[in-house]
Amino acid sequence: MLTVEKIGGTSMSALGDVIKNIIQYNRIGSELYNRIFVVSAFSGVTNLLLENKKTGAPGVYHLIAKHQDFKIALEELIVKLKELNKQYEPLGLDLNTANNFIEGHVRHAEGFLENLTGILASGYVSTEGILQAAREILASIGETHSAFAFTNILQNMGINATLVDLSGFHDHEPYTIDQRIKQAFKDIDFANTICIATGYTKGTEGIMREFDRGYSEVTFSKIAVAVQPQEAIIHKEYHLCSADPVLVGVHNCSPVGFTNYDVADQLADVGMEAIHPKASKPLEINNINLRIKNTFEPEHPGTLITREYISPEKKVEVITGTNKLVMVDIYDPLMVGNVGTDLHIMQIFANNSVSYNFKATSANSISIVIWEKDYTDKLFQDLQTNFEKVTVEKVAIVCLIGSNMDQPGLLARAANALAQDGINIKSAGFALRQVNIQFLVNREDFDNAVIALNKGMA
Repeated sequence: MLTVEKIGGTSMSALGDVIKNIIQYNRIGSELYNRIFVVSAFSGVTNLLLENKKTGAPGVYHLIAKHQDFKIALEELIVKLKELNKQYEPLGLDLNTANNFIEGHVRHAEGFLENLTGILASGYVSTEGILQAAREILASIGETHSAFAFTNILQNMGINATLVDLSGFHDHEPYTIDQRIKQAFKDIDFANTICIATGYTKGTEGIMREFDRGYSEVTFSKIAVAVQPQEAIIHKEYHLCSADPVLVGVHNCSPVGFTNYDVADQLADVGMEAIHPKASKPLEINNINLRIKNTFEPEHPGTLITREYISPEKKVEVITGTNKLVMVDIYDPLMVGNVGTDLHIMQIFANNSVSYNFKATSANSISIVIWEKDYTDKLFQDLQTNFEKVTVEKVAIVCLIGSNMDQPGLLARAANALAQDGINIKSAGFALRQVNIQFLVNREDFDNAVIALNKGMA
């Protein structure tokens, strides 16, 4: 059974566990093969190259963007990558080979980056295109490093492993992402090897231009579509659970087990990504099932996501949300009965490249919830210019999500659970299909709201 499997950065950093729990678990001989592994960079490496995903702390990319010297930062990067190599030497990594490879690779990237910064300094080309190219080059380093180290370890263990480097450093053919993937895998006999593929893929369209930090899951998805495996698998450091175990306690939640791609989209919409939504669509369209597994519990089957699954019993599958939102309330007494007001507001949001998570309306006001990171003074000013009053406040959203939740009294039970904990509902809503019931609450109430709903829905 051919599988395409993705290993995240946190799991990759626990490479010994990956080998024991994923590569070797319950497999010997030829059972090791017929698997393609798409690997992320080791934990923290892409943050050094680009920027910290959580804090925004600048990496090498920002030195280039600010026309500052980046060579010292690349020297420091080489040192850190070699330190990582040293950690994996006990697993069988050939340290000299790995160190020589990554130093040569970074030096090669440095040459590309010097050329780009020279062109940038000339002032003859647009900044955006050059900086995007620099971002692509830097991003590729992390996955190339982890894939090479992983492949080398497996080969030194006597396992037939094939490195599939999709970074295109030494291949200047003008392939699209899909073409490069097709070309890279066309002659591989999957039955007799484990493939270790870089999570970054070079393509004429630029994988980061469209997907940014979600690119490794896009590579994973595109490989799956290309080879049509029996199953696609993502290995994470945690299960896809019915609620956040850190908040509600590990004994008060459980792995979801089974769900569908619609539910996966709802989760992604509030930042709880089982898979990047732009990576899930090709899998869903091609009817490829996706399994989410916990790297550190290999005996557990995890959660299977399919296109057609509907829970046989009416229940809430996941309680989740986010506290990183703001609510923009637009009030104008001329709204009532006025055709096109909503369209006008949406056009202003579109002009500011802002999408929304939630919207509620009344006769004279429309409340729209967006990610706090997307809110700008310009958006506020554009709205204020066109409407009488605009107010903005920080909020949180908590959601009941499931493939089959349409049952009498569910909304009342949820509202009662929040009320009993003294949590005020600022707004609420759901679409006709009732896949996602959403409650807007004060940001400081977020944790307690998740706990209260998890208790109330039990």
